[in-house]
Amino acid sequence: MIEKNLDTRFLEAVEIASKMTQAELPQDVQLRLYAFYKQATFGTLDLKQTSTYHLRDAFKTNAWMQISHLTPDEAKEQYIEMIHFLNKNSNQL
Repeated sequence: MIEKNLDTRFLEAVEIASKMTQAELPQDVQLRLYAFYKQATFGTLDLKQTSTYHLRDAFKTNAWMQISHLTPDEAKEQYIEMIHFLNKNSNQL
């Protein structure tokens, strides 16, 4: 069996996540997925704030900062693992 490369597996996980609703996931899980996605796609957070910065953005920024030590590839792996875990558990309900 040929193993899929990381980017392919990541895009497949993003596709699965796009079919999940916010109501299915607790907010802390949503924030964690957001952080992994941002780290995987943009790399380390740039802390430039705009005048439209809101409390919701602070929670998202904090989640991203907490995983900023990960490389983009590590963030992709953790995003993939989390999506597959959530998808597996939601299918068992």
